Amino acid sequence: MIALDRRSLLVAGGAGVGLVVAFALWPRQPGSPLTALGGEQVFGPFLKIAPDGTVTVAVPQAETGQGVWTGLAQVAADALGADWQRVAVEPAPAAPDYANPLFDTRLTAGSTSMRAFYGPLRAAGLEARRRLVGAAAERWDVDPAECRVGGGAVRHGGKALGFGALAEAAADVASGGSPGPLERRLFGQALPRLDGPPKARGALRFAGDVRLPDMLFAAVRLAPSDGELAGFDKDAGLAVRGVRELIADRAWLAAVGDNGWAVEQALKAAAPRFSGGAGRDRAAVDRALDTALRSGEAETLVARGDFDAAVGSARALAATYRIAPALHLGLEPMSATARWSGGRLEVWAPVQAYDLARAAAARAGAVDAAKVVLYPMPVGDSGGRAVEADLIPLAVTLARRLGKPLQLSLSASASINHDRPRPPLLARMAAMPAPAGGIAAWRARFVTAPGLKASLARMRGEDGARLDLPGAEPPYAIPIAEVAGVTADLPIATGYMRGGSEALTAFANESFLDELARSLGREPLAFRMAMLGGRPRLARVLSAAASAAGWDGGGPGSRMGLACASAFGSHIALVAVAGIADQRVAVEKLFAAVDCGRIVNPALVRQQVEGGLIHALGLATAAAPEFVAGMPVARALAAQGVR
Repeated sequence: MIALDRRSLLVAGGAGVGLVVAFALWPRQPGSPLTALGGEQVFGPFLKIAPDGTVTVAVPQAETGQGVWTGLAQVAADALGADWQRVAVEPAPAAPDYANPLFDTRLTAGSTSMRAFYGPLRAAGLEARRRLVGAAAERWDVDPAECRVGGGAVRHGGKALGFGALAEAAADVASGGSPGPLERRLFGQALPRLDGPPKARGALRFAGDVRLPDMLFAAVRLAPSDGELAGFDKDAGLAVRGVRELIADRAWLAAVGDNGWAVEQALKAAAPRFSGGAGRDRAAVDRALDTALRSGEAETLVARGDFDAAVGSARALAATYRIAPALHLGLEPMSATARWSGGRLEVWAPVQAYDLARAAAARAGAVDAAKVVLYPMPVGDSGGRAVEADLIPLAVTLARRLGKPLQLSLSASASINHDRPRPPLLARMAAMPAPAGGIAAWRARFVTAPGLKASLARMRGEDGARLDLPGAEPPYAIPIAEVAGVTADLPIATGYMRGGSEALTAFANESFLDELARSLGREPLAFRMAMLGGRPRLARVLSAAASAAGWDGGGPGSRMGLACASAFGSHIALVAVAGIADQRVAVEKLFAAVDCGRIVNPALVRQQVEGGLIHALGLATAAAPEFVAGMPVARALAAQGVR
């Protein structure tokens, strides 16, 4: 059972990390969006300190398994000089203070969490440390610069005062002054994840675990985007024990009852039929890409020099690549819970676009956003599906109609049916080798559809989104380069996936680089290194990965391949050892080297790299999805090629 009348809190504690899950609407500290509980003192929008010395960090970003609750809390705790055993986190409330400055809205996507909030959280910790030191120095009548901070206490000579004892006085200390030197740093340490132990014990609660008094359960079947509900067997659905009601709308059928199993069985018995979606299959996706390549309007992304003049009467080397749409295939089915109380709306859901999800709930409930309290639950799909909180408006609508708290869920198969896959890509590449080696001229035309921008547009209730292809230009020193993007009018809805469009264009660029090297009789590693003079960090990771793998040159008979890319402020190189087994691609080993700049927590970085490789490997080896009526066909993970 999950308590839902207090705040959400994860408390650090080494191997015994504990979890207290709750939510509350306490009076806020003046000047801060945070709520104060039981004598807590608030220090700006990110920090609170309790009388027992517990430091609570408000984290604006969604925890999707990437460790952001731990990493961002570690930044603030390090600057503060806190004791990691007494550091807690809670989801930040609704307030402009928590907007992601790289998106101008509160959004967890695009590997931006640390880049966006490292500075604000470090500044918050440093400012709170100044105030604590000021309070201690005033009590001892000493120079603040002579005080030291560490382990959750301020010290001077043989005297020490814990943060809890200083918090009330520190809250009234004027800003400025010396923060005092730190005795030891948390920065750079492989501190344990705050969410690790509760996940291992099964104690961390996800959206489907929410339970409220008198709560009803609902399941739903949805029509294709251009379809309608054509019919269903009402009597068969209502005959299922535990089902209270079937509610039909133009584009959906919902079953409401006493438990999740009953309502799902009721929908199966009711066997709803939907119209729409004719001719929207995978072949239609390929036709749309081909049409856009031939006649679509191209947007120039890079224009450096004249490719045609450089090629002249010679024949450029060329290649074409296709990447199929990719499904998220997350383990967490979609779910949202809504409750109306005294004109106020409360919603529990896994969300990555917090502000947009809250606005969508307000629109569905026809209330001002100020009356919507959104409790962001941990996200169980690390691939990015939770950028779109599809079920929130429907859960709000049903809860209002029934007058009771309601949890709405999609089955695992229905969640796949209504997935918004990563966009496909059709890439037409051409290049002219340089007489002295390397590449003299490069041309690329990428045909695809918006991903993240399409997801955000739907969340805003807008039609259409502009294509965005950051990182489409290869990272090599090429004198002449022409890169263009073409938006395809696809018969399927596409959305955001971890890695974004950078993953698509990097695949095409690096595949073509490899083919160029082999066509010219050049060794692939040396061919790349010779063109990375202006990218020393990328060159270093490429050399490191090749060294770790024992790169064999990639010649005839080799089972090794390599690639590199710069994206999201980081640089990565990868060597794969692969072959064919049982008529399937079998990847035996992956060797990666990464330069991500400043490292807050080495363990989190390692987990992110390893998790990213496994995610990418699954996408690369899974069968391309089939589509019926514009929706992905749900198949067992093993049938999709996922192992």
